[in-house]
Formats: sequence, structure tokens, C-alpha cells
Amino acid sequence: MEGEVVAVCISENKGERKTVVPQGGELRVDHGIVGDAHAGDWHRQVSLLAEESIEKMRRLGLSVTAGAFAENITTRGLDLVSLPIGTRLHLGEALVEVTQIGKECHTRCAIYYQAGDCVMPKEGIFVKVIRGGMVKPGDTVKVEQAA
Repeated sequence: MEGEVVAVCISENKGERKTVVPQGGELRVDHGIVGDAHAGDWHRQVSLLAEESIEKMRRLGLSVTAGAFAENITTRGLDLVSLPIGTRLHLGEALVEVTQIGKECHTRCAIYYQAGDCVMPKEGIFVKVIRGGMVKPGDTVKVEQAA
């Protein structure tokens, strides 16, 4: 299975929308995306959300783009939530492993209040970086295996 990287996004602080980095970003082993507030030595180093999920919110009338749901990497062409934990993905030069599907939202975000729903808790996935490298828009996302 293959998909495509649509956008790479980072933020300086947790709890805010992320900004698209047009040239892409560096994924560092046991850290995440260099310069991102959510990076660190834990299981949710990098978050991914499908463009198809963002499109669902657009159909509800929201004007949202990549990074609006605080995702680091926006993809196209893969059903991310169907990937089992342990699945490895090649993202550009990097290799990552799925560690969590979805998340619990402890507080309602601005998107939830605007639309009455948010896709990230149900359709976002989280990965840890196994092999570092650059990832940029247009790179292939290739499903390797479940570990």
C-alpha cells in the first residue's frame, strides 16, 4: 500500500494549530520532527492525519487546511486508522512505527466548537521515529509491515 505526503507541519507550542513547512522537515530518531512542540522521547512523537479526513470537515462547512488539527503530517491515499499498531511506514527518507490510533481529547478544541466534531481523535494516528531523515510534500508513504 502506498500514499503520499501532502504537507509537513510544526508548531512552537502544544495546543495550537500547526504551520505548514513547505520544504518539509527532519524526523529525528526517538524525538520526532525537529522544531515541533510535540517532539520528545515518548510514543506520540509524530501525528498523521489523512487529507480525506480533513475533507470531511470541509464538507461540514469549515475552512480548514493541513495543520488545522495539529497534525504533523497530512497524507493522501491511505486509510491510516486501519493500520495496526506496529505497522512501519516509510515517510520520505524516514521510517516510523505506528504506536497509537486516535486519542482521547481531554478538552474541546476550537475545531470541535466550530463544527460540533473533530476528526483527529478518531482518525489521527501517532508514530515514533525508527530511522530519521527528511520528509517533504510529494514524498511517498509506503506501508512496510507490522512489526
